[in-house]
Amino acid sequence: MGFFSWKTQDTKRSICNTYSSRPTFTVIMTDDKMNQWIETDYEGYGVFGGKDYHELLDEMNGGSGDRSKGISIAFGEDKKNYIFPSLSENGSFFGGVEPSNCSAQGYFYD
Repeated sequence: MGFFSWKTQDTKRSICNTYSSRPTFTVIMTDDKMNQWIETDYEGYGVFGGKDYHELLDEMNGGSGDRSKGISIAFGEDKKNYIFPSLSENGSFFGGVEPSNCSAQGYFYD
């Protein structure tokens, strides 16, 4: 299995992981209730500040925090009926808009 990575919604920077050639930086995951999880050394597996992105995605959409269901939402075709956690450097909530995926997976940079 590969890494999960996105681009921050405020600065559009690739969220690199600790195993990549790039240094990590602080990323804040924010839900629709303005709860925040702060990550300073992202490992690449979707966990920010001890909270799994995909579990939170399922919770935000009425689920129990099932990671598999969250992954299904994230990689499904019909995303318009879901709200997504925000990933940023400034901690803002971006209205439930899905963060852009990073094609380098936070690791495979040129």
